[in-house]
Amino acid sequence: MDEDTHALLRLLDAGGPSAPRRRLLDRCGTPPLALAAGERTWREAGLVAAQIHALAAGPGPSACVRDWLARPGHRLIGWHDPDYPELLRRIQSPPLALFAAGDADLLWHPAVAVVGSRASTAAGRDHAREFARAFARAGLAVCSGLAAGIDTIAHQAALAAEGATIAVLGSGPDVPYPRANAGLLRDIAAHGLVVSEHPPGTAARREHFPARNRIIAGLGLGTVVIEAAQRSGALITARLAADAGREVFAVPGSIRNPQARGCHRLIRDGATLVEAADEVIVALAPMARSLADALRTRLHGPICAPEDTSAAPAGASAHDDPDYQRLWSAIGHDPSPMDQLLERTGLTTAELSSMLLVMELDGRIVLEHGRYYRKS
Repeated sequence: MDEDTHALLRLLDAGGPSAPRRRLLDRCGTPPLALAAGERTWREAGLVAAQIHALAAGPGPSACVRDWLARPGHRLIGWHDPDYPELLRRIQSPPLALFAAGDADLLWHPAVAVVGSRASTAAGRDHAREFARAFARAGLAVCSGLAAGIDTIAHQAALAAEGATIAVLGSGPDVPYPRANAGLLRDIAAHGLVVSEHPPGTAARREHFPARNRIIAGLGLGTVVIEAAQRSGALITARLAADAGREVFAVPGSIRNPQARGCHRLIRDGATLVEAADEVIVALAPMARSLADALRTRLHGPICAPEDTSAAPAGASAHDDPDYQRLWSAIGHDPSPMDQLLERTGLTTAELSSMLLVMELDGRIVLEHGRYYRKS
């Protein structure tokens, strides 16, 4: 385990309010420097006595956490990390760090939160399947909470469409809840992304779920509610999404369906009534472009035109960049899978994924069924 990760785990173990620890990281720059800053700096950042004591005398990460992080595809992404998702930074109380299993690049992928009732009806499950499949085919990741009912169907539909899905847990990233979704959790970790602000081994607790919902809402460009009772976690997610300035969409249902009353209440309160996934996709396009701009800043460079400027898409940058030139030349009009593009360009998977995402958000390429090609 590297020094940065070890120090970040010490900061996490300090517990208590996260805002003072985020301020400490902002001031010091890295977790090791934050730990080395000493009690005076800790107090100035707003840490309370219990946090200061924990930082001064903390035993360090447990064997469970160390073992989990040592496995391939597992990461801890902290507030100080450039890979920390831009959209999550904008919510009212962003987590200090995320434990991630799977493709962490999906944290920067445009996503839609799809949430709803655990006690869903057959019609609600059909709607969740239809919307999630359409989002996945449009290149949007489907973000949900791995709960029974609508969440489960949304994750399964995105995977079946060979699209991206993100599961946000109210337990440790290795603890499925409900237990019946253990297989689905493994599938998402293998083909999508599992994230949690709780360390591995943490059991699901009732008080974790409202906090989990803020991460679901924070990672999505918008939140779609498909069936929700008058008092439900889905309505909490919708409220948190609205508080974060995100779009909230609700699918109406029968007036005789008690699981539709929460959606009807959202519509009365100003949520957008939607009957098809395309309505959501069109509404979220401007925010997707904003995310692309933030990603360009993270990558420190624009999308650049190939040497053959006659073949470049309209609006391509006049400033040449060899990596983007090489990638654009490698993408043809026939669909190419990721491994083929890796072979053609010689780029790393992380570099390629990031650049493909920006090109996709710019509307220059299309992703369908895991293959990329130039948009006509």
